Amino acid sequence: MNKRVVLASRPVGPVSESNFRVEEAPVPKPADGEVLVRNLWLSLDPYMRGRISAAKSYAKGVEIDEVMVGQTVGEVLESRHPKLKVGDMVLTQLGWQLYGATGEVMKIDTSRAPASYYLGLIGMPGMTAYFGLKELGQPKPGETVVVSAASGAVGSVVGQLAKLWGCKAIGVAGGPEKCAYVKQELGFDACLDYKAGNLREALKEACPKGVDVYFDNVGGEILDLLLTRMNLFGRIVVCGTISDYDSTDPYKVRNWRAILVNRLRIQGMIVFDWKDRYGEALKALGGYFAEGKLNYRESVVQGLENAPRGLIDLLGGRNFGKQLVKLG
Repeated sequence: MNKRVVLASRPVGPVSESNFRVEEAPVPKPADGEVLVRNLWLSLDPYMRGRISAAKSYAKGVEIDEVMVGQTVGEVLESRHPKLKVGDMVLTQLGWQLYGATGEVMKIDTSRAPASYYLGLIGMPGMTAYFGLKELGQPKPGETVVVSAASGAVGSVVGQLAKLWGCKAIGVAGGPEKCAYVKQELGFDACLDYKAGNLREALKEACPKGVDVYFDNVGGEILDLLLTRMNLFGRIVVCGTISDYDSTDPYKVRNWRAILVNRLRIQGMIVFDWKDRYGEALKALGGYFAEGKLNYRESVVQGLENAPRGLIDLLGGRNFGKQLVKLG
């Protein structure tokens, strides 16, 4: 039997485990052009909060009683696909379940990197960092790049790429442990603890010449503060608004006038917009990783039944690095 997690109800405010239900169903049979996959790793990502909301988003939401969405990495158990065989490792969109049949797969090479890395560093979060910073942030050598949620799956890569591309990288994260990791292991020039209560002064000290690129993963008060520190013709990449995901009364940005005064460019970042160039990002990220130029950390929960708790921890900032569920 297949075990899967479905959406039981839509959350109002913070997500709870009661919004999900674990159930069993027959293992599916692959049709022509499909493979049967045993999922080994499940990715948990902030975008999932939007998918279980009734609000309009950039992609279709999850319906009640439908399997929860998510990227997975797994092993082919049965193949009716012309280019895949039993034993191949593949990246899929099978969601929160142990088995699935699909024709939408990408074969991965686990000799280059661990299988789970294709859900993070050299997967969707890594590509989000790559295209968001390169194409929307457009950093120039010598500029100052600030990124929030700097210890997370996207933010950690943004800052490291900024350094590789000749910029000063400043992170914002929650707590001394995360900040120490961002500075000491990831190599950022500084990391500011937003929980310490003096972010405004810390930002002035870390960025005395202002900020040229802000890669925003959180929104809310931190975005509002960064607006006051942006340089003329600065760029803000809006990748996430996790501070508001559980809020029934989202934060109201007050420093809107800074956009006019400093002629800022603000643009939303959705990685799907760059799907025709995924190969470019994967080659670059894989190359940096092989050369030892990108560090990475994972937070892992064990077992499919604990996926809801893992998502709740992620949305609450209790993860450290890329949040995953180990299924196999």
